[in-house]
Amino acid sequence: MPADPRQTLPAHPVAAGASPTTEPVAVRVALIVVALAFLALFLVLPLVAVFAEAFRNGVDAYFASFDDPDTWSAVWLTLGVAAIAVPLNVVFGLAASWAVAKHDFRGKSLLVTLIDLPFSVSPVVSGMCYVLLFGAQGYFGHYLQSVGVQIIFAVPGLVLATIFVTFPFVARELIPLMQEQGVSEEEAALSLGAGGWRTFWSVTLPNVRWALLYGVLLCNARAMGEFGAVSVVSGHLRGQTNTVPLQVEILYNDYNFVAAFAVASLLAGLGLVTLVVKSALEWRYADQLASGRRH
Repeated sequence: MPADPRQTLPAHPVAAGASPTTEPVAVRVALIVVALAFLALFLVLPLVAVFAEAFRNGVDAYFASFDDPDTWSAVWLTLGVAAIAVPLNVVFGLAASWAVAKHDFRGKSLLVTLIDLPFSVSPVVSGMCYVLLFGAQGYFGHYLQSVGVQIIFAVPGLVLATIFVTFPFVARELIPLMQEQGVSEEEAALSLGAGGWRTFWSVTLPNVRWALLYGVLLCNARAMGEFGAVSVVSGHLRGQTNTVPLQVEILYNDYNFVAAFAVASLLAGLGLVTLVVKSALEWRYADQLASGRRH
């Protein structure tokens, strides 16, 4: 009787604390160096350059860059657009993720595909779509003009374009977590007599609150930093429809480099704050996050 082939294979148990990979130490070090060099060259260095240029003429010149009324108008407009777009995306993200993760219906795969659409469509193209629909020569342009409603080259167009490019962020954070959690807790709550709204507020929402917060942070950062879509629908009206990214472009084209980088530093700082807050929440509430993922 032939010997069992498995008995001829030498056993090589992995020692405690040893790496399961077989690459030499030099290879692993080289990979780490390449990764760090890539991050430093394409991420850290550009951010450092933005702040260095913003403070090139000193702190006084930096703050003097914000004396321009058009710049403050752009800041307030950006905050206002984000204050409208982000809550609407939260409502949509919760509704879409609830529908996809908790229910079976025809067209679910189509809904998921449409949620990912802004990731594959250029923001400039999305802005052109709104111009085609609501512009003066668009499909609904004549009707909107007859009733005195202006969408393109006005705040409503900025809001619509921002919603389009940012609505996947909340839904994409919630859908995987809700699918992993399943429907057992909701079914238990319903069996105990809880209604749909009470089940949502008492069971579903607490289980996804941290993923929802992550989605809101990312959505807000993208809403404030969006350039392509809002550039198409804004008309570049100074002091009226220019958001912070558009104001940065105007200042740069006017050769006011210090002011351009000073305003740009606001957006860069927003991105850094978003990452810091996200990391702090992950560190502070690590146990709750792990518990939520195990549900």
